[in-house]
Amino acid sequence: MEIKTQKCPYAKKCGGCQLDGRSYQDYLAEKERWLNELLAKEAKNLFDGRIHLTGMQDPYHYRYKCNAAFGWKKDGTVLAGSYMEKTHQICDRDDCLIENKKADEIVVEVKKLLPSFKIKVYNEDTGYGWFRHTMVRVSRATGKVMLILVAVDSVFPSKNNFVKALLKKFPEMETVILNVNEKQTNMVLGDRNITLYGPGFIEDTLCGLKFRISPGDFFQVNPVMTEQIYETAKKFAKLKSTDTILDAYCGIGTIGLTAASKVANVIGVELNKDAIRDAKKNAQRNKINNARFFAGDAGDFITELAEDEETPLDVVFLDPPRSGTTEEFVKAIQVKKPSRVVYVSCNPETLSRDLTLFHKIGYITKQMQAFDQFPFTGHAEVVTSLVLK
Repeated sequence: MEIKTQKCPYAKKCGGCQLDGRSYQDYLAEKERWLNELLAKEAKNLFDGRIHLTGMQDPYHYRYKCNAAFGWKKDGTVLAGSYMEKTHQICDRDDCLIENKKADEIVVEVKKLLPSFKIKVYNEDTGYGWFRHTMVRVSRATGKVMLILVAVDSVFPSKNNFVKALLKKFPEMETVILNVNEKQTNMVLGDRNITLYGPGFIEDTLCGLKFRISPGDFFQVNPVMTEQIYETAKKFAKLKSTDTILDAYCGIGTIGLTAASKVANVIGVELNKDAIRDAKKNAQRNKINNARFFAGDAGDFITELAEDEETPLDVVFLDPPRSGTTEEFVKAIQVKKPSRVVYVSCNPETLSRDLTLFHKIGYITKQMQAFDQFPFTGHAEVVTSLVLK
């Protein structure tokens, strides 16, 4: 199906994507060439010698989690948007072709409300001001919205009226949270969350299961493609009813819980304690009784698991951050010797490095499939299956 090309009015200034007027088909072809060049050694061992890239039917407005940085001009005009490429200058914009439309509307409304409530926007250079960012999460399943307001401290005198003004315009807003980030950092969120309205989380559906999502939880920004990615990961794993699987870097338990009905036991590990709390609640919410979740470093956890002779390990799913996994993690896998490893990567460059580590301990690449999880950007998601020789 031919996808109509949309032109972005901010393309020359904004660094959020590479939407410069070319067709989506051209983007896909270029990205697939890049993947095959980067992973050439792996690709040549595949069935037809190529890694194939699956695109989206509709590659626009796919981001259900959106961040906006805030700033201001010398005349006091409030700016909100993404940073211009390789700068900390904000590209002020009211909409975005890759972000959820409702999320963009909410950011615009926050931008309008700040001056009327006499709220000063933070300045990175001087340290003056209070308001820093917004993060908006939209549930694809329900349309409900979580709005996170990021500020330098918890003092928010007009918070009740500010929230009322937002709810009046956006009744679908289910929860509003004030996140405190007083550090000089590139990280959007700080460590402290204060719920101003609602339950402090939203729910979404993925692969037929319900998931609770808190402010700092990792939940894929593009749920449409995520379902295809997870189904492919489970297919590559060739799951059996007697299997015990490890879901490493499990977040809120998405991969492990969607696979739980096909296996005997699921073990999940994640460094973020809040995410583990939500993973346990997600298991309860979906009446899944064969999954256990632990807070900790994935490398340390599997090292300890390697010393536990009574716990078998048949399959490992790993979905690490962009930095990839560690040599310690791979070495620990060598002790337990699971017959199958499925690596879900959001960074093909670190994937290439990590696959070399797996090859050194006796695993071979069996299958690879790429997905355009982030259309019009230089990123792709790659699912790889490895089997023990």
